[in-house]
Amino acid sequence: MVQVGAYPTRSDAELAQAVLATAGIPSVLAADDAGAAFPFDLAGGMRLLVDEADAEEAAALLSERPHANRKGRP
Repeated sequence: MVQVGAYPTRSDAELAQAVLATAGIPSVLAADDAGAAFPFDLAGGMRLLVDEADAEEAAALLSERPHANRKGRP
């Protein structure tokens, strides 16, 4: 799995994950710390991971979202 995005909150990451799901790209969210494991946005960031074969297409889809924080993009 490779990282295609890094987001300050779980909600932001879930929105990006929904974009990928709509395009048929499976993804996984990974917490930067234990705080992000909670269902609310108090602390911690989230990383969005996809299979290496899907990384280029996923990054292209996410780049169309101007408010996305893609600091972790490869």
